Amino acid sequence: MNVALYGPRGKRWAMTERGRTALSRSTNHLQIGPSALSWDGATLTVEVREITVPLPSRLRGTIRIHAAPLVGQPFAIDTAGRHIWSPIAPAARVEVEMHEPALRWSGSGYLDTNRGTEPLENAFAHWHWSRAPHGRGAALLYDVVTRQGDSVGLSLGIDGSGAVTHLEPPPRAPLPGTGWRVDRSTRGDGGQARVLRTLEDTPFYARSLVDTQMWCERTTAFHESLSMPRFTTPVVQAMLPFRMPRRGG
Repeated sequence: MNVALYGPRGKRWAMTERGRTALSRSTNHLQIGPSALSWDGATLTVEVREITVPLPSRLRGTIRIHAAPLVGQPFAIDTAGRHIWSPIAPAARVEVEMHEPALRWSGSGYLDTNRGTEPLENAFAHWHWSRAPHGRGAALLYDVVTRQGDSVGLSLGIDGSGAVTHLEPPPRAPLPGTGWRVDRSTRGDGGQARVLRTLEDTPFYARSLVDTQMWCERTTAFHESLSMPRFTTPVVQAMLPFRMPRRGG
């Protein structure tokens, strides 16, 4: 389970890979080591019990994602239809109550899922994705380049009832590269947008907050850029266990 907390005092990160014996699941429950997720039909409750890396500290608390409105429509993000993305609840309400560290927060949130029948690096070269509050719902953008060089784009507006509208994408808006030289771009009215804060800067992945205007509405987007050629290099593969330690159970 990947847990990342960002705040004025820095960030805490946990993403421990666990063996088969640490996993149990049912229709409405998923246990991964000491952490678990449960679904009651309206709310996803996440019980976090993790240890951070590289400096060990405890992450312990409860996250509740009130998922209405639900979106039941999946989308292929590759040309072969092997990789499916589902924006389950793009305009959710989230409540966070952490005990370690001690903090509470509530506000707008997001829940989605990706699934595929092959590794990501077999299908993709790059992608840029973002989600932003918009109107009474959310705006979602996907710009994908496959390994074959084909482009796949999604530009969606989802209203307060969960209805999905395919929108004409705003012009491409370049963003400055990261410290690791990961290319970033998004879309915005007039081809304009700016990075407010870089949350994650790694050799193959960047997570950012971006100020943008889309379809005449100013908003702050949660944005990510991914480079799969970078991910597959031997150097990056050798670095991953320091960021994603492995435990047998």
